[in-house]
Amino acid sequence: MAENYSKPADNAPDSMKSTTHLTRREMIGITGMAGLAALTGTASGTLGKNAQKPPRIACLVSYWGATRSHADWIVTKLLDGYWWQGAHTPSRVEVVSVYIHQLETSLLGQKICKSKNIPIYKTVGEAVTLGGKELAVDGVVIVGEHGEYPTNLKGQWLLPRWWIYEKVVRVFEQSKRSVPIFNDKHLSYSWDEAKWMFDKSRELNFPLSGGSSIPVYFRKPEIELDIDTPIKNSVVIGGASDEGAIFHCVDVLQAFSERRKGGETGVKSVQSIRGPETWKWTERNPWAGKLLEAVRTTFKLKSGHFQEIAKPNVCIVEYNDGTKAAVYSGQDVGWTYAGEIEGQNNPTIISMLDWPGPFSQYHASNSQPHWITEMMVTKKEPFQAERLLLSTGIVANYMESNWENGKYDPVGRRIETPFMNMKYRSTRGAQFSTGQRPPNVPYMRGFSE
Repeated sequence: MAENYSKPADNAPDSMKSTTHLTRREMIGITGMAGLAALTGTASGTLGKNAQKPPRIACLVSYWGATRSHADWIVTKLLDGYWWQGAHTPSRVEVVSVYIHQLETSLLGQKICKSKNIPIYKTVGEAVTLGGKELAVDGVVIVGEHGEYPTNLKGQWLLPRWWIYEKVVRVFEQSKRSVPIFNDKHLSYSWDEAKWMFDKSRELNFPLSGGSSIPVYFRKPEIELDIDTPIKNSVVIGGASDEGAIFHCVDVLQAFSERRKGGETGVKSVQSIRGPETWKWTERNPWAGKLLEAVRTTFKLKSGHFQEIAKPNVCIVEYNDGTKAAVYSGQDVGWTYAGEIEGQNNPTIISMLDWPGPFSQYHASNSQPHWITEMMVTKKEPFQAERLLLSTGIVANYMESNWENGKYDPVGRRIETPFMNMKYRSTRGAQFSTGQRPPNVPYMRGFSE
């Protein structure tokens, strides 16, 4: 039965039962991104008079206690609409149930659900069955990001994404019916859990999406790589100080790399190098240094700009077709992709810059909620879920690379990844947002926190 105050289910792991407040690190430094859902304008995607009823969505979140929490960034746009292609777009879904894992500290979520008359259920199962025995919603949105959760020795944040997802899947199996699932950011800190999640989507035949909002962010220039672009090597530079931040960068990399000639061939190996050894590796791999330098000159930054970062690190990715990539932690370039393209004298450089809008209207990117609702309406993945799995796997192995037998080495071991031999060809078109960024207007719901 639904109610507005409850504790985590008794069978939740102990690490998931904390009721303490969101820490400063979790509030500010995890994602390095922003956005909002603004008030003004109209959109071509508005539901017509004769449109079908909007899909009914269950939103399952870890924590919803601040305007900086991902739940507030995402779920409120599913309630109030979002900014897409220069205009406000009404939501195309109906949020009918909510589950909040760390409910006692999620006062903002409680307040919003009360104002919207949306029931908060005690368990995941009740939220997707609406208190009944069978699946009773048309789609599921999981936002397992933020909250008071521990990290392990490797720095992986033990968020309950798999734990929530597994309970949804059990309802699917019991009901002999499944619906689309969106999972915010990477599937899990664990490759084994992530692969299980992906495999279940194929076994039970439901669309799966998720990942970072940055690949669909505003771009400069406003271009997308053509399918079958002959990419030789790639570099991505962005805030990559921890697991959550580097995932954004890796997902940006995969969004571009998957469009290379011949399609995605899978990942051969992953390695992490941290500290001064980052630049020694770069000297030994001039293709990476050349792309890094191209980004520096494009932004008219002083010589040695990237080398001045306090804690440098690089994630090195080798693909099965021989192409290579490096993700650097950098500053003053937003998130920037640089690709060495066969037959071109100069690298192709595409940047995702600045905030997508003012802090009001729930912050973060608005483009992602557009593609969430698109999947719920069409029941089709906006991009192949294999990309989400590869991004998850790269990050998981990057976090493993510096550790072996409980010992840390800044020059991480090169991890062979034959289990990431996924092949597919991207078929999507451009998905990033264009046009005017949203205006600074008061919160549509009438209050900020």
